[in-house]
Amino acid sequence: MSTPLNEGEDHGDVFLDEDDIVEEINVDEEDLPDADDDADSDTEAYVDEADDSVHIFTGHTGEVYTVACSPTDPTLVATGAGDDKGFLWKIGQGDWAFELQGHKDSVSSVSFSSDGQLAASGSFDGVIQVWDILSGTLKCTLEGPGTGIEWVRWHPRGHLVLGGSDDSTVWMWNADKAVYLNTFSGHASTVTCGDFTPDGKTICTGSDDASLRIWNPKTGENIHVVRGHFYHTEGLTCLAITADSSLVLTGSKDGSAHVVNIITGKVVTSLTSHTDSIECIGLSSSSPWAATGSMDKKLIIWDLQHSIPRCTCEHEEGVTCLSWVGGSQFVATGCVDGRVRIWDSLSGECVKTLRGHSDAIQSLAVSADGNHLVSVSLDGTARVFEIDEFH
Repeated sequence: MSTPLNEGEDHGDVFLDEDDIVEEINVDEEDLPDADDDADSDTEAYVDEADDSVHIFTGHTGEVYTVACSPTDPTLVATGAGDDKGFLWKIGQGDWAFELQGHKDSVSSVSFSSDGQLAASGSFDGVIQVWDILSGTLKCTLEGPGTGIEWVRWHPRGHLVLGGSDDSTVWMWNADKAVYLNTFSGHASTVTCGDFTPDGKTICTGSDDASLRIWNPKTGENIHVVRGHFYHTEGLTCLAITADSSLVLTGSKDGSAHVVNIITGKVVTSLTSHTDSIECIGLSSSSPWAATGSMDKKLIIWDLQHSIPRCTCEHEEGVTCLSWVGGSQFVATGCVDGRVRIWDSLSGECVKTLRGHSDAIQSLAVSADGNHLVSVSLDGTARVFEIDEFH
């Protein structure tokens, strides 16, 4: 991580030779700022560093927490932040942005429907807003949970919206009709992660109560509760479901990942190698591999057929988010050190480090055409990087 100029070691005196002088500029003494003018400014001067991004979105005025790329429009991006705002904006079109107005607290999650027609923004105010992309209008406001929305997901084929809350419930609505469909109750703490299975027939949710629950979306029935001896000892943080809807992988604060059979509710295998909280998990679409990122500063690529680590990728700080790059062998990671890195899952090598952010990365998304990676950070910006060489 780059050291702010006013922290860390003393850089000592730096001497210039005649040859180092590029040009001389005469400065009027009166134009110089007083030395103490900036002393109490709380923005730390980061060491000037290369910025590898090709587009920076600066519409937010707070820490940016979440990003999603449209599945149908390679330029369209949604972001949500601590300034109580969401935005739709376009890669390469710096003058175009559409504010998702109306939230009264941080926007924690943004998500596009699978057909790209609608976008949902979920907030800590307990409300999900659904936006019509084509008309640029608010389609409906979905209410119900008593407290904050942690995440929002769409049904893989319809306009059904699923939202997990920190009041320990999960809610489902029909966004076309703006009607409430079901509540899934049973967790004893914040529902930190969840999703529909790719076939749309089942819902999996994970909670801070250290359990995974498997639900029937139609009836609201809780089919399985996975917890206890062979499972996590601390809260779940993330989950990913295999393309055939048969297995769910869960990650936890306890540093372990487990693979659960969705049909039987049984733990199939455990992936234990991390030594700190797992923050993110992702499945390769082209091979039986999983990727996990942890606060132990590691990305681990797992061979799911043998439940062993294929390779371990060391970072400078904790790994907060990851994304496989399309169907390729490459995995992108976001890190507490503000860097985005591209890793080759075959060799375990870091093939590219993308700089520009000055604070921890919170979320990553890949554009529909696979040409761009969008990262959002606590530094208040979203940055776009070209990754067309990796797909």
